[in-house]
Amino acid sequence: MISVYQTALSGLKAFSTKLQSNSNNIANANTDGFKKSMAQNTAVAPQGVKAQTEKVSPPGPDIFQQTDTGMDLTELSNVDLATELVNMKLNSTMYKANLKTIESVDDMTATLLDVKS
Repeated sequence: MISVYQTALSGLKAFSTKLQSNSNNIANANTDGFKKSMAQNTAVAPQGVKAQTEKVSPPGPDIFQQTDTGMDLTELSNVDLATELVNMKLNSTMYKANLKTIESVDDMTATLLDVKS
């Protein structure tokens, strides 16, 4: 049962990292030139998962903005809020699923100890 804990804890850490990435992207969606980050899950031996975060480099849309020197071309953020919100909901659900796994293992361990005593 220890391996179940390790697997669920690695899932908690991975989805926590993904939620932090989503939160950072949403917070900086209106920052000119901001490049969003993306967290990808990778398998960890013998069992588990780890999230690797990397910047996504495609440029955001360019617009003309009024500045002190006239009209300048400014690159906006490459964050798509709709995608980030959907991913945040998914990552939140997966985080809760890993918590539920830990709760279930705790319940099974308690039942096993009750039966043995």
